[in-house]
Formats: sequence, structure tokens, C-alpha cells
Amino acid sequence: MSKRVLLAGLFHETHTFLETPTKASDFAVRTGEELFEARDDGSPLSGVLQVADESGWDVIPVIDMRATPGGTVEDAVFEQFSDAVLSAVRSRLESESLDGILLILHGAMVTQSQPDVEGVLIRRLRAVPGAETIPICGVLDLHGNISPITIEQTQGLIAYRCNPHTDSREAAQRGSALLHRIMTEGTAPAGVWDQPPVMWPPTGTGTADDPMKTLEQMAREIEQTHPEIFAVNVFAGFSFADTEHTGVSFSAYTFGDPEVARRELARLSTWSVEHRESGNKVEPSLESVLPEVRRLVAAGRTPVILVEPSDNIGGGAPGDTTTFLKAFLAEPFENSAVVINDPAAVSSLADAKPGETRTLTIGAALSSSFCEPVELDVEFVSSSDGRFELEDRHSHLASMNGVHIDMGPSAVVRARGVSILLTTRKTPPFDLGQLRSQGIIPEGCSVIGVKAAVAHRQGYDPITAATWTVNVPGPCSSDMTGFPFKIVRRPIYPLD
Repeated sequence: MSKRVLLAGLFHETHTFLETPTKASDFAVRTGEELFEARDDGSPLSGVLQVADESGWDVIPVIDMRATPGGTVEDAVFEQFSDAVLSAVRSRLESESLDGILLILHGAMVTQSQPDVEGVLIRRLRAVPGAETIPICGVLDLHGNISPITIEQTQGLIAYRCNPHTDSREAAQRGSALLHRIMTEGTAPAGVWDQPPVMWPPTGTGTADDPMKTLEQMAREIEQTHPEIFAVNVFAGFSFADTEHTGVSFSAYTFGDPEVARRELARLSTWSVEHRESGNKVEPSLESVLPEVRRLVAAGRTPVILVEPSDNIGGGAPGDTTTFLKAFLAEPFENSAVVINDPAAVSSLADAKPGETRTLTIGAALSSSFCEPVELDVEFVSSSDGRFELEDRHSHLASMNGVHIDMGPSAVVRARGVSILLTTRKTPPFDLGQLRSQGIIPEGCSVIGVKAAVAHRQGYDPITAATWTVNVPGPCSSDMTGFPFKIVRRPIYPLD
């Protein structure tokens, strides 16, 4: 008989130090058979659906809710999701059997009342009469702040292994394949967890560099040495969330002796502590790199990419700081480009004609404590609905939204050689299609400002002559000692 599998997803990376909350209206919501619309869209959900189709599952689609990283989430969001999932589980258990539960989660979601959303969800599921032993599998983001209950009360939540997250769909398929194995063989692995007293800023969590590069290599070696260990997860954590379990953690699912897996995870934790400083990235100032940027631009060695992790949209920042814009205008850098999320500016250009000059106030609506808005005369170039399709189906952005991206109504203006893409919905700059869809050819730019930390590299590295990640004011600073942590366990590096 076909295996009956309940399918649901809840995805948000929460920056708890931001003042602006993430509201229910910020979430894209799919219910019921609308989840099937994700087939072949490059998302983790599409990976689950492929395994489900190949395995002949009887899928019970419940709900999928996701939003771009941002501030603390309203309680109503989690309660809506939780009510839908628990109701569906109860209903199925009353009327017929339920063989498995497949969850697509992030791991670093925080609401007003729940600092460990994923852990609370698992606890609630296990409290449903009849659901105590139903296997729960799925996928988690590499940046999850993972609690022990999330692992120990589940049978296979598999983490991405790459940052940028080029393997999010593959990770979801691994979690789905494990669920199918459990349901057909009747044997479930045990989940084990360990956590060192370490947290790293997002800039220190790229898997092409240490410490994450070596940790991922060590994890794969453990799997090869111990075939009974199905998966070893390396979680870099998300340091902008003030929770008990913020930071690096490790987990494993094993069909063998859990103590063997625990010893291996303890070894990963020890290595993390010994090499903790390698993940604490410190960026140079913008002023210190500008002379070399000028030299490269003058020599025609472009595009040069300047990365601004302090306004990292993928880390929850509003994407409206103006430091780069001011610098590019002051140089000026001809044929340069920046993207700024500014719904008011876009709205003010609704009746503009190409070639028309307007006086515009740009940026800093939500970042006024870090920078000031820029008022200048701009030439209106174009407007659009802001929709585009990812050029790279393995883009980090696909892990969040699939391949179809909506920036909301958008406009391009130009001033002193700088092309400024204005958006209504903050959109992480992880794919070149963002600029190209709006008539800005990234390969033809001299300098491009990117509001990211690591995830942009999949798209931008192949076309880049040189890259600098620089330290400028913003809500996602890599200096973790500047944040007012109150809940995170202590002591922890680099706070102590």
C-alpha cells in the first residue's frame, strides 16, 4: 500500500535584534493542494515532491508558510501553522493510518513567545495521541539554532551542507529518502546532538572556507567511517537570534550505537572550540579598500564587487542602507550599480517617463540609526513588476523561494553614473537575474554593491574581477560583541 505522508513547511530566519517585526502578512502561504504547485521549482519542497512521486506516497499536503528573513515573528504565524498541522494529524489518526510526517523547516525561527519554534512544534506533535512514534523527517537550514528536542524526538531532519545553499533541494531529498526507508523497513535511526560554546557571524559560515570547510569534511569522513550513521549535520547557527541554543551545533542520525555517534559529535565540538577564532571574520573598512577599487576600475578589471554584510538581506536586514550609494556617487563610479529596498521611492515614480528627471529621497527608512537617506536628482530609466526567474536553479535564493522571485513593483533610476534598482520587497542579491531582469547587465558594471554575507558568491564569483567584504554601519554587523544578548547560554565565544 502507498505510504501516507503528511507534508508541511515553515521557513523563517529570525533576527531578534531588529525593531520591525515580521507580520503574518509578510508570509507567503500555500495550503492543501497548492503545495503541489512547487513541483520542479528548485525549492526544497520540490525535492520532497519528487521523492514522493517516485516512491508512490499518498501525500497529505497541509500548509507551507515562508517569509524573507526579518525581525521577530508574530505569534499568530506559528499558531496558524501549528493548528493546521496538529489538526491534520489528529484527523488522519482518527480516520485512517498515518505512516510519516515530512517537515520543511529552517531551524532559526523565533516568535514573540517561542524562542525555539521548531522544538515546540516537535514537542506538540509528539503530544498528539497516536503520534508518539510516527517517524518525522525533513530538512533544516545550515543556519539553524538547533535544540536537542528538535533532533532527539525526530528520525531524520537533514541539514544543507553548502553555504551558499546550492544543495537545499538535495538535502530535502535525502530527508525524504530516509523517511521512505524508515516506513518500508520499519527501523528508525536515533537522533543525537551536541553543541560547543561557540557562535560565528554569517560571514564566518561559508563552506568554501574554514572553519565550515573542515567541519563539513570531518562530517563526511564520519559517515564514511561509520556506515550505520546515516547523516551528520553541521549547523553553523544564526548569531542574530538571541536564544538559548544560538550558535554552532552538530547532530547525527544513526542506526547503530548512539554512543558512537555522540563521541564523533563531541570531536566536532572540540575542533570548533579549538579553531573558534577562524570563524570570527573581521572586515576591513570601506575607506581602506577604495584606493585599490579605483585602480582596478581605471585598469578596466571589472566588475568589482563590494559586499555589505551589515545590511545583509539574507540575514534579516531591511536592505535600505545608503553607505555604498553615497560612496559610489562621490567617486563617481561610472556604470556602477546598487540595489536599495525603498517602497516609497518606487511608489513616487509610478507616473514617471523614461528620461525624465526627478528629485528623489532614497533609503534609510528602516536604517536611520545607521545612515541617512540620500536626496538627489535622478534620471528615471524604467519600471517593472519586479518578477524574475533565477538564472541559477541552484541559487541560495531557491532554498527560500524556488526559482520564481517577486521583488514587488520596482524601478531603475540613474545618477552620476550609478544605476539604482529600487524594490518594494527586500530581495536577497543571490542571483544575477535580479539585475539583468531590470536591464542592468552585471558583467558590464564597474562596481556593484551587494547586501549579503556569503550567499551571493554562487552568482557573483564567476563574473567578478575582485571582491571585498567591508565593514560599514548596519544591523547585521559581524562584530557579535556589539549586540545586547540576554538569553543565549553563557559563556560563549566571542562574547566571553
